[in-house]
Amino acid sequence: MKLKFTGASFKKPAFYVLSSFFVISILSLTVFRNPGGLPPSDPDNGGLTFPDGFEAVVVVDSLGPARHLAVNNNGDIYVKLRFSAKGGNVAMRDTDNDGKADIIQHFGNYKDVGSLANGMRIHKGYLYYSSSLAIYRSKLTPGKLIPDSPVETVLTDDHGHGAHWHITKPVSFDDKGFMYVPFGTPSNNCMDMANTPGGKPGQPGISPCPELVQHGGIWRFDANKIGLTQKDGTLFATGLRSIVAMDWNKADKSLYVVQHGRDNLHRLFPELYTPWESAVLPSEEFLKIKEGDDAGWPYYYYDQIQKKKLMTPEYGGDGKKEGKGRELAQPLIGFPGHWAPNDLYFYQGDQFPARYKNGAFIAFHGSTNRAPYPQSGYFVAFVPFKNGAPSGDWEVFADGFAGVDPIVNVRDAKMRPMGIAEGPDGSLYISETEKGRIWRVMFKGNKKTFGNAQLATMEKHKLLSHIRTPDKIKDDLEKGKIKPEAALYNTYCSACHQNDGKGDGNRFPPLGGTDYVTGDKTRLLNVVLKGLNGEIVVNGNPYNGLMPAHNFLKDEEVANILTYIRSSFGNNASAVSVQEVIEFRKSNK
Repeated sequence: MKLKFTGASFKKPAFYVLSSFFVISILSLTVFRNPGGLPPSDPDNGGLTFPDGFEAVVVVDSLGPARHLAVNNNGDIYVKLRFSAKGGNVAMRDTDNDGKADIIQHFGNYKDVGSLANGMRIHKGYLYYSSSLAIYRSKLTPGKLIPDSPVETVLTDDHGHGAHWHITKPVSFDDKGFMYVPFGTPSNNCMDMANTPGGKPGQPGISPCPELVQHGGIWRFDANKIGLTQKDGTLFATGLRSIVAMDWNKADKSLYVVQHGRDNLHRLFPELYTPWESAVLPSEEFLKIKEGDDAGWPYYYYDQIQKKKLMTPEYGGDGKKEGKGRELAQPLIGFPGHWAPNDLYFYQGDQFPARYKNGAFIAFHGSTNRAPYPQSGYFVAFVPFKNGAPSGDWEVFADGFAGVDPIVNVRDAKMRPMGIAEGPDGSLYISETEKGRIWRVMFKGNKKTFGNAQLATMEKHKLLSHIRTPDKIKDDLEKGKIKPEAALYNTYCSACHQNDGKGDGNRFPPLGGTDYVTGDKTRLLNVVLKGLNGEIVVNGNPYNGLMPAHNFLKDEEVANILTYIRSSFGNNASAVSVQEVIEFRKSNK
C-alpha cells in the first residue's frame, strides 16, 4: 500500500512503532530482492528500448507538459512544467524504493513568462528554474521536499522580444563561480522582423545583424548574485541561434551545447534549396564552447553532409560557398537538421558501464518541419567521450518514445523526450512533454562484459525512417499523392501547423475547430497577410508563437490555401475567393 506523507506532526503510539518496525522489515526485504538497492523495472520499460542490460521504471505518468528536471542528492525529483494552474514546478519523492513517486506536489508561485519554460538545475543548495524571460531560485531545506523559502529572481531578460522565439533560459554553472545563460534569437536568420516577421522568399538578412548585440549568444554571470539583467553579465560566445541543450562538463571543465539550427531553406529560397535539402539541413551542432567563440549565426550554418560551414542564403550563400566558414567554431558532431536538441547531460555516475562515464546524453525532442519527408528525432542519443572529445560515433541510447513509424505529423508522436538528469545512485532520469512521463533508467546487466554485443540491439534503430536521412524519392510522402492546394499548404503552413492541421502541441495552434479559421474571413485574411504576434488562446490553450506575414503569396495562392484549411481538418466553412483576397489587399494598403 502506498502512503502519502503530508508533513503533519503527530505522536506515535505503540502500534505505530510496531508498524514502523514492520515497514522497515518489508523495505529491507525489498532492497534484498533488488541487488544494489535498485527498484524493480517495468516489464516493458515504460515503452522504451535500450541496449541490453538497461531497464527502466516509470516514476510518474501524466504530469502534463514536463520540460527539464533535476534530482537532489536524496533522490527527490523536481520537474519544470510548461503551463500549470497548480504551479510551474513539481516535486516528487519515492518513499518505499519501488521506483514510483508516491508524493507528488506542485509548487512555484512566480511569474512564468513566455511559452517555453525550460531550465531546471540544482546548484549549491538552490533549485534554479526558468521561464522564457527570467531565472528564479528557491533554497532547498535538507529533508523537506518543497522549498519553503521565498522565490528569488536571479535574472530578468529586460528587453523586448515580440513573440518570444528561441529565448528560453536554460542555465549551467562552472566550478569557478560563474553561471551561463543563452539569449536566443527572436528571428529565424536576422530578417526584418518589424515589417516581415518570419521572413519572405528571397529576403536578405540585415547586415550587420543587430540581434547579435543582445541575442544569439551565451552570457556569463556571477553565480553568487541575484537581481541580474543581461548588462550585469559578459558575452561569452556568439553566433548561436538557439540553445536549449547545455551542460558544463566536469571532466574537462568546459561548456558544451547542442544548438537548434535555422529553418525554412526551401520556403525562403526555393531556387537554391530543394524540399529534401530543407528537410535535412542545416545541422544541429554539438559544440564545445570556449570564451570568445563565434559559431557563425546568422551568416553561416553547418552542412553535416558536406562537413563544412557554409554562407547562409540571406548573406550571399548558395549551398556551396564557404566564405570564412573555416574560421568559425566547428561542431564536434553535426546532427541532421531539425531534430530539436532539448537537453544535454554529461554522465558522472558509476552505475552504468565504464564506457558511459563522462559521456554525453542528448535528448532530441523531434522535428516539426521536415515535410514532405517523415519527421525525425524523438530519441535520446549517447556520445562516448575521452579527453574532452568524442571517442566514437553517436548512438541511439533510448528509443520508442514516438510509438509510430514513420512520423508524418509531430502530433502523431505519442511521447517526445525532453529533459535528462542523474540521480545520486547513477540512475538516469528522462522526462517527456506530451504525457508528462518520467523514467528512471538503470543498468542491471554485467558491467564487465558489456560491449558491442549489447550495443548491437540498438543498431536497428538507426535504420528506422524516423531517425535516418530520408531517401530523396522513396521517402517523399507527398509525391503524386496530394492536390495542388494541399501542396501549397504543406509548403507554407505545415512546418508550424503540421500536415494534419493539429499544430505542434507547443508553440503553434491547431487549425481545426477554431473560429480563427472558420469564422470571419476578414480576420483570417488579416492573420495570413499581416501576420500575428503575441499570445492567443485557441481551443482553450494558450500559444505564443509568431505567425509570419504571407503577403508575398499571389492572390490565387492565398485563396487556395485559405479555402483548403476552411474545408479540411474537420472544418466545413465556405471558400475564400480570389476576389475577396484582392479586395482585402486594396482596403489594407
